[in-house]
Amino acid sequence: MTVRVEAGSGVATLTLDRPASRNALDLAMCEDLRRAAEGLDASVKLVFVRAAGPVFCAGADLKEREGMSEAQVRERRLKAFAAYAALEALPMPAIAVVEGPAVGSGCEIAAACDFIVATPAASFRIPEALRGTVGATQRLPRILGKRLAKDLMFTGRMLGAEEAERHGLVSRVVAPERLQAALAEIAKTILEAPAGALRLAKRAIDRGVERDPQGALAVELAAIEEQLATGDWLGRK
Repeated sequence: MTVRVEAGSGVATLTLDRPASRNALDLAMCEDLRRAAEGLDASVKLVFVRAAGPVFCAGADLKEREGMSEAQVRERRLKAFAAYAALEALPMPAIAVVEGPAVGSGCEIAAACDFIVATPAASFRIPEALRGTVGATQRLPRILGKRLAKDLMFTGRMLGAEEAERHGLVSRVVAPERLQAALAEIAKTILEAPAGALRLAKRAIDRGVERDPQGALAVELAAIEEQLATGDWLGRK
């Protein structure tokens, strides 16, 4: 398996596990990541997405692409999109923990999570166009804005952790020696919160940002009505 899954006490950790290949995304990892995300059960209240080794993900596995037919390249890209979508569709909070370079597909994986916790060693690059391909053109412009996304895409320049935090891609930068304590604190807060309220809030944010203010308010009102109907309100668990 190219993705290691560990779960217990309400927390699941999905670890990209091809360190010898700098966690480059190949067809097997696309499938494993999708299956790992879709296979989480209702007992999981929080998901961390991490990586083995010093590199979060070096992007698409270019060695695998050598000799592929047009149909195989298309299939591989669609499998990657399905993996990102499975992460994005998780009903519970999902947090990417980035401790090294995230390139291309690595940025997509991290951006598909609800937010990113990074160490100072983290960095982000999307050199797809410079490599002669197309990718990472949708999520990052929505997060960074289209001008900065184009700068990164057209020039291949790297965003370090602190600059990524300033532009809203990274939510917080944590020193390596404090990382585990910071993640434990986040987990404690989320695990103590009502799971239903967190899931409804996540759904309302994700659906609401794609709508005009009136439509977004309707999304929140629908979530409120659903919560009232289930009796899971005012902190009840």
